[in-house]
Amino acid sequence: MKWWGRKRRNPEIAPDEIFLDSSNTLEVNRMRFEGRIEKPLPDSSFVLMGSVLALLFFILLCRAWYIQISHGEEYAVQSAHNSLDAVTLFAPRGTIVDIHGVVLAENIRNDDGTLERHYPLPSLSHVLGYVSYPRKDANGVYYETVERGVAGLEARYNDLLTGKNGKMLTETDVRGQVRSSGTIVPAVEGKTLALSIDADLQRHFAEAIENIVQAKQFIAGSGIIMDAQTGAIHAIVSYPSYDSNVMSSGGPSATIASYNRDPGHPFLDHAIQGVYAPGSIVKPLVASGALTDGIITPNTVINDPGFVSLPDPYHPGKNFVYKGWKALGPVDVRKAIAWSSDVFFYSVGGGYRAQKGLGIDRLEYWYRQFGLGTTTGIGLPGEASGNIPNPEWKKAVFNEPWYLGDTYFSSIGQYSVQVTPIQMVRATAAVANGGKLLTPTVVADATPEFTRVPVDSAALTVVREGMRETVTEALAQAINLPYVQAAAKTGTAQTGVRNEYDNSWVVGFFPYEHPRYAFVVVLERGPGGTGSQAVNVMRNLFEALHAEDSSYVGIP
Repeated sequence: MKWWGRKRRNPEIAPDEIFLDSSNTLEVNRMRFEGRIEKPLPDSSFVLMGSVLALLFFILLCRAWYIQISHGEEYAVQSAHNSLDAVTLFAPRGTIVDIHGVVLAENIRNDDGTLERHYPLPSLSHVLGYVSYPRKDANGVYYETVERGVAGLEARYNDLLTGKNGKMLTETDVRGQVRSSGTIVPAVEGKTLALSIDADLQRHFAEAIENIVQAKQFIAGSGIIMDAQTGAIHAIVSYPSYDSNVMSSGGPSATIASYNRDPGHPFLDHAIQGVYAPGSIVKPLVASGALTDGIITPNTVINDPGFVSLPDPYHPGKNFVYKGWKALGPVDVRKAIAWSSDVFFYSVGGGYRAQKGLGIDRLEYWYRQFGLGTTTGIGLPGEASGNIPNPEWKKAVFNEPWYLGDTYFSSIGQYSVQVTPIQMVRATAAVANGGKLLTPTVVADATPEFTRVPVDSAALTVVREGMRETVTEALAQAINLPYVQAAAKTGTAQTGVRNEYDNSWVVGFFPYEHPRYAFVVVLERGPGGTGSQAVNVMRNLFEALHAEDSSYVGIP
């Protein structure tokens, strides 16, 4: 046998061959590692492992060849068209709810994943307002990523309602398909805004106003129900109204165009922006001031023959005649309120014969003490202040002196006296609650704020008695109902070039013994002879509430 064919013997001697204790080979001592000889791995194991590694390396080499050389140009082009973008995760806007948690403004998710604002109660559009959605350019890229409130509470409480947008990384291939995505910053929803509005009361009130406006051919109407002890607004209606859903979406354009053509001015919030001659609904305020100033007492009686006649100082032998709406005969202050005696209030406001009057200065003073001629602070955008005329105002506007007739007409809510419905419900609440002039609010659980009207409490008691007689015996008997004790004052103001239209008013409070709610309704520019219709709105409302056993009605 040749030398390379012979198995070579390893000349080295292993330590275990030298120190092996042959006496210990039969019994193994594992703690001392005695009696055991470790066997080396066979050569076949190394061959197998090397083969596997070689195969894996070959596969990787082939794949690299396929990607880099065989199809390298194709994959390079495809990779160049893949994009990694940071996509905005739009935050849901905070919901708006009523005093019972009923949703008034919410978010609806569309099929494409975008959010849309939804308003289920259109009669609240003026209060809630509407939003402007995030905007895209022609390429579908958002250049405005925030949903903003444009009008109403959506605008006033925009910071509260607006959430915080999130971010998501998205890889898109050449076909526009998302290859991978992952959220970096999650979106945070806006906070909830709770209102003092009662959605059920609002719905009934809006229906009552709409029905009378349409049936009696008025062009518009408004109404408010306010907590007479806290100032919280539970219902506020302006009819006709726009639809917040339409305004937020920007269409249909034909619907928006119809708003601009409507003679009722749907974009005008008649409750806080509409200014009207109040007519006789100011008489409780005039009576309160005259009683406090001592111009009259609860027992003062003035004869109402249906007019007052004054000599014309510029034309001897001629008289100025100021007519009332009806000859009522002798009336005291309670009956004068109940039957709306113009002659009584001409005399109390401007003076007549032996009866001293307040005069325009004190008349203006009392109007302003009850909050007329200024904003109420309700916190809704665009509130109007109205107007209380005086000699300085007339001089500045007409460059004319002030006449006694101007005082007469101002004392019955005519001439240039201009008020808003929100002012009148606030003033009526002050009569009902003993002189607290509250700041109205539509936000739930707001701390009541008020100032004191410097009026005698006994005077207010007499005035409330007169308003109760209006319901039980006189001009507001339509709401003399067995399940609610209300007090009220009606009013009619003529408008138009020839006084051919009527604005119809009613103000009041209920329940009479323990006033909780104050109300106002005004119906705008109805045909002549419709001046008594506002009280029918309240009757229809009370009947609807009674039919569903509402807590708003029912004698306590």
